[in-house]
Amino acid sequence: MSVRTTLLMSAALLLGGCEVTSEIGKPCALVRKATAEEKAQTGQDTMPILEKEIAARQDFISFGSLGCEDLICVRDQDYPRALNEDGTVNGNAPAMGYCSKPCVEGSSACEVKDTSDVLPGLPERMACRPLLLDQATLEALRAENEAQYRATFGENNSPFFCAGAPVAETGT
Repeated sequence: MSVRTTLLMSAALLLGGCEVTSEIGKPCALVRKATAEEKAQTGQDTMPILEKEIAARQDFISFGSLGCEDLICVRDQDYPRALNEDGTVNGNAPAMGYCSKPCVEGSSACEVKDTSDVLPGLPERMACRPLLLDQATLEALRAENEAQYRATFGENNSPFFCAGAPVAETGT
């Protein structure tokens, strides 16, 4: 067998056995940047966001979630809230969402490949859609004060992320 054939067979075997997985859609905790005081007390760079800190029916994006490969955790307006036994919102529970990533409008990069541990109905709603301000507003904010922009949005330059489309739009 030639060296070329051996290399091609080895590459095919290696590639065939390496399934690329993605954490898109997997549960994660929403976090915020810790204040200097919180960081001194806990030693943590981020703090959990609580249910009481998020308004109902609101899209929310969190940068720095260590539970996600891209460090981005989102919660769309239809994500279920943590509830008490009596059905009221448990305001002191950590706010949860699901792992996301930046995407390019119109791409199919938001497909949920591993549906284990994923909220039912989410894979069918997942799309690349804007979650932040529109592109023009992001660019204006960055031009106005780049340091403040980076403190708020990090290196992100686009409003598009993988997130569940509102149920009203999808019919699911």
